[in-house]
Amino acid sequence: MTVVAEKKLADTLAQGLLALDLTLSAGQQEKLLAYVGLLDKWNKTYSLTAIREPERMVPHHLLDSLAPLSKLPNQALRMLDVGSGFGTPGIPLAIARPDWQLTLLDSNHKKTTFLRQAILELKLDNVTVVTDRVEAYQPEAGFQIITSRAFSELAEFVRLTTHLLAEGGEWAALKGVYPYEEIALLPADVYVVGVDSLAVPGLDAERHLVHVAKVV
Repeated sequence: MTVVAEKKLADTLAQGLLALDLTLSAGQQEKLLAYVGLLDKWNKTYSLTAIREPERMVPHHLLDSLAPLSKLPNQALRMLDVGSGFGTPGIPLAIARPDWQLTLLDSNHKKTTFLRQAILELKLDNVTVVTDRVEAYQPEAGFQIITSRAFSELAEFVRLTTHLLAEGGEWAALKGVYPYEEIALLPADVYVVGVDSLAVPGLDAERHLVHVAKVV
């Protein structure tokens, strides 16, 4: 990648963070761009994402993953990213919030191999990668937030991960258009806390964050 192209990516990221009202250090922004560089490199061989241009990865993968930050708790927590794939939203969130402990879960060995290499090269001490099916995963402790990006419909997402939610925790599912039908199909033992509309800079598409909790 040329110096001009790298500067353009850096500018796109900086402008996007400004639009999202997120303040990240120069080091954090460098790590986010390094992640895009790794994804671009591995994508040529492993086809991890259909988006092949780094300039499109910034809005589609970085800013799309960071847009929910202001709608999530502003404290240290344990988060599980289910069906993490090539690391979204988990890796961008881990870079933005080093005080969070993130577990990236995926059953695809090719993808978790990439994730392990990425957290090694990016020196992300707050990230753990697990290769397993979500229904088989049995961690020592539950998670305050369980998130996913296009993993499954809401009812299935909740059903498969109920055993992983800490007491008082919530699901925070990233969705495209407002998921009226998916919400209507949620089981009776959970309820929708709220649905946030997200504006992602550089992305001309609807995005929503659906908060779901157990009925107490």
